[in-house]
Amino acid sequence: MIKLTIPGDMPDFNNIIKVSKSHPMAYANLKKQYTDLTMLYARNLPFIDKANLNFIWYCKNKRKDKDNIMTGQKFIIDGLVKAGVLKNDGWAQIGDLNHSFEVDKYNPRIEVILEEIA
Repeated sequence: MIKLTIPGDMPDFNNIIKVSKSHPMAYANLKKQYTDLTMLYARNLPFIDKANLNFIWYCKNKRKDKDNIMTGQKFIIDGLVKAGVLKNDGWAQIGDLNHSFEVDKYNPRIEVILEEIA
């Protein structure tokens, strides 16, 4: 089991849509920013062939819908691939994706627990 902690939060789905409509390159820039952020925090994690990913989203409050919050998983998984923790983000490398949500007003973050599977 490996734990990755990313301080802060990821853009929610509504924010991603808004950015995407603002300029043709805006989404690409946003995706690169948050994929690279994840890569930065994951760079020292060991390689895993295949894993179940358990996301714990610690939010500042309950204002955003859970389905909007978890959209950031795309940036996180791509960042794990870019950091070399996972070879790819296909079915052969990713098992189940599980999400839970908590409120931490003073320390919003995302914790990802990677459980290696055979």
